[in-house]
Amino acid sequence: MSFQWLEMRITEETERRQREAQILERLPHVLDDVHSALAACVEAYVAAFGAEAVEISYLGHKIRVTVRELQDSKWEKVAKVEVSIAPKLPGLHIDRNGSALDIEVGILPGDKDFYKDGEEFVSMEELTRRILDRSLFPKLGE
Repeated sequence: MSFQWLEMRITEETERRQREAQILERLPHVLDDVHSALAACVEAYVAAFGAEAVEISYLGHKIRVTVRELQDSKWEKVAKVEVSIAPKLPGLHIDRNGSALDIEVGILPGDKDFYKDGEEFVSMEELTRRILDRSLFPKLGE
């Protein structure tokens, strides 16, 4: 015996699983895009404050940004930000000195990626601000 509600739910679940698999497959490429955007931000910060002020590294599936300040004639680490893939979300996990932020990643029509913080969609510009602002400019208000 076949039930219409069951067939509909099976179809919905099949489509959901396919979307999730597509997103999981794209996450490494999304991380590449985020790294490129963060690297541009780091480059501008270095131009303003010097090469020792900030460092970015990309290790496997993790981006690390280390921020330093000149204190007593030595460059001291004052902040660290890590961005990694979060498959269970699916999306990105951001750790800013112990303060966590999760960003959901999805696919829009036209094969474009979207970033979502809770219920709010964010652009790449806003995403880079949410990742770096508190670490690069801790003494400035939001």
